[in-house]
Amino acid sequence: MKTLIINIKELLQVRDASILKVSGSEMAVLPTIKNAYLIIENDLIADFGSMEDLAEDLNPEKCIDVKGKMILPTWCDSHSHIVFAGNREHEFVDRINGLSYEEIANRGGGILNSVKKLNESTEDEIYTQSKLRLEEVIQLGTGAIEIKSGYGLTVAGELKMLRVIQRLSNDYPITIKATFLGAHALPTEFKDNRKGYIDLIIDEMLPEIAKNKLAHFIDVFCETGYFTVAETEEIIEAGIRFGLKPKIHVNQFNSIGGIQAGIKYNALSVDHLEVMTSQDIKSLKNTDTMPVALPSCSYFLSIPYTPAREMISAGLPIALATDFNPGSSPSGNMNFVVATACIKMKMTPEEAINAATINGAFAMEIANTHGSITIGKKANLIITKPISSYYQLPYAFGSNLIDTVMIEGKIIV
Repeated sequence: MKTLIINIKELLQVRDASILKVSGSEMAVLPTIKNAYLIIENDLIADFGSMEDLAEDLNPEKCIDVKGKMILPTWCDSHSHIVFAGNREHEFVDRINGLSYEEIANRGGGILNSVKKLNESTEDEIYTQSKLRLEEVIQLGTGAIEIKSGYGLTVAGELKMLRVIQRLSNDYPITIKATFLGAHALPTEFKDNRKGYIDLIIDEMLPEIAKNKLAHFIDVFCETGYFTVAETEEIIEAGIRFGLKPKIHVNQFNSIGGIQAGIKYNALSVDHLEVMTSQDIKSLKNTDTMPVALPSCSYFLSIPYTPAREMISAGLPIALATDFNPGSSPSGNMNFVVATACIKMKMTPEEAINAATINGAFAMEIANTHGSITIGKKANLIITKPISSYYQLPYAFGSNLIDTVMIEGKIIV
């Protein structure tokens, strides 16, 4: 099946196949072609260029005229927790009334609240809730997503979550990467037995996950009150032995050495980064570890934003992701993430789009197939409504400017 898209006002994020991420000053460059065409063959991008160079003898089975509209690759959301049960809207009101994230957690709220709800729900109930969230984010332009476990905190609960993620991956055309986050919090029953829970992760959860091929990555919440650097390293080492690459929650509230631990074990990404020291930034230079910022979490919790300008000025890359979860970022809208990065983190539209596409793909190890308009990559496309420039995408932060989403060459309805 050959599809020809013509009269594209501007085709964004046009890259050579050798470019898998952009860093530092390169993040401010967004290659585009104005008045462009794009050819899709089956599920892949086959060709593109200027309309004046379009051959007349293509004979496509389908031709789409998008005059006045722009096309960019779908968003790559490299950090989400969209598989969960219920919600935590009452904690939202608690925060309005003055309670902190830590205070809510100490009262049995936070992650442990979601753990209770998940373990009381059946696998089918969790799947039914989660697929609605997945369908929503696809319509909002997300074409690849990472989904974490971490609300089970028991062998049965974690496996249940990962099976749901696997079912979603099988049932939907969007690319999904699964992350095992058994070390999300310490379960109540292990409050006085930290070693016992870590042993459970390593000796019981990981072998089952590896045996059933339920995850690509392993994650740990390395933070004061959650898991120490030493515990993080022990869990990461075990995950690597079972074939899982690390992605780590670090520096959300404190800088305790989690970034350095991630680098030590060649983590694919270090995520959150709301609190960054000069040493943290220096440590990330010249590494293959992608820093991932989660601005809608900062927005929702009223905590600091990742210092993007400092990091980009130091030559680092940045990816953007939603952190979609029921407690600290109940939204999977990558368009809002891009806008918030521009408004609150002072990233330029070019930097934010790069961070949400090609760098997000790198943070999921799919940059060879996603994240840019490149011959041979998946035909995962956002077709905008008629807009004056791509600056309008973050500028009109409350408007849905997406006309059509294509995943693997097919229009999503």
